[in-house]
Amino acid sequence: MEPIQFIDLNVTNILILFLVGFVGGMVSGFIGSGGAFVLTPAMMSLGVSGIVAVASNMAHKFPKALVGAMKRAEYGQVDVKLGVIMGIFAEAGVMVGKHLMTGIRGAFGSVGTDLYVSVVFVVVLAVVGGFVLRDALREKKGASIAELHSNQTRLARWVQGLHIPGTMVHFDSIGKRVSLLVIAPLGFATGLLAASIAVGGFIGVPAMIYVLGVPALMASATELVVAFVMGFGGSLYYAMDGFVDIRLSMIILAGSLFGIQIGAIGTTYVKDYLVKLVMATIMLMVLVSRFFYIPGYLSQLGMGPILDPETLNTLNRLGEGVLGLALLFGAGMILSALVKGMLEHRRERSSEVVLGESLMD
Repeated sequence: MEPIQFIDLNVTNILILFLVGFVGGMVSGFIGSGGAFVLTPAMMSLGVSGIVAVASNMAHKFPKALVGAMKRAEYGQVDVKLGVIMGIFAEAGVMVGKHLMTGIRGAFGSVGTDLYVSVVFVVVLAVVGGFVLRDALREKKGASIAELHSNQTRLARWVQGLHIPGTMVHFDSIGKRVSLLVIAPLGFATGLLAASIAVGGFIGVPAMIYVLGVPALMASATELVVAFVMGFGGSLYYAMDGFVDIRLSMIILAGSLFGIQIGAIGTTYVKDYLVKLVMATIMLMVLVSRFFYIPGYLSQLGMGPILDPETLNTLNRLGEGVLGLALLFGAGMILSALVKGMLEHRRERSSEVVLGESLMD
C-alpha cells in the first residue's frame, strides 16, 4: 500500500483552510447541517487525498457535535436514548465504510479513494440537493408543510404501528415505541455515508423525521448525538491507521467556530424557503465542482481516456473555480441576510423610539 501523504502547510494553505472552515461554519449555522459537504471537497481541492479529507473532517466534527448536543439538550430538544442507539448502529456503518475506504486505497491507491468520494458526493448531492430545491420552490409558492411531507407522515405512522416482540423501545421524542429492527438499518446507513464522505446527517435527519416521525427540531438536535458517537469512534478507527491529519482538523475547527455563530444569527432574519434555496444551490454547485475532477481520476487509474496534462489542469481549475463560487455564494447570501436583517431591526427600533417619544409628548 502506498504511504500516506499529508499536504504541506504553508501560510497560504493555512489561511485558505481557515477561510474554508469559516465559510463552512457559516453554512453549517445557516442551514443546520455540519457543512462537511463543503469542507471535504474543499480539502480535496487543496490536494488532500479523499480518505484523509474524510477522516480529518470526522475528527473536526465530533467535538462540535458534543458541544451542540449539550447546548440543545438544555432546551429539551435532544432525545438522548434515540441518539445513542442510532449512534451505536451508525458506528457499525462507520467500521464497514472505513474498511471499504481502506480497501479501495489498498487496491487503487489514493486516487481510488478520490474517485470513490467524488462519485458518492455527486450521487448524494444530486438526490439531496434536488429534493431540497423542490421543497424550497414549493414552499416559496405557498405549499404547506403538511402537503410537502404527507407521504413521510404516513410512513412514520406505519413504522410507529409496527410491533415486533422483543425489539420495541420507547422514545420520548415521539411518545411511542419503535422496533430496533427499523432503527438499525437507518443508523447503519448514516454511519456508512459518514465514513465515506463525512456527511451522515443527509441520511440521519431525514430518517428520523420521515421514517420515525421525530419532530424536525428534535431530529436535527438528536443528530448531534449520533454525530458525536459515530464521529468519535470513526476518528479513532481512521487515526489508528494514520489517516487523520490533526493539523487540518484543528485549523478548520478554529475557522468554523467563528463562522457558525454568524450563520446561526443569519437564520433569524430569513424565511425557511430561502435557507433551503441557499442549501440546495450550494449542494448543486459542489456537485458540479466534484464532477470536473472525475475524468482526471479515471484517466489516472486507466479506467477512461488518457488525458494530457493541459486538459487535466483545465478540469482541475474548473472544479476549483466552481467550488470557489459555491463558497462565495454561500458566504454572500448569509452575510447579505445578516446585514439586511440587522438594518431592518435597527429601523424598527428607531421607529419604536420615535413613536414612544411622540406619545410622551
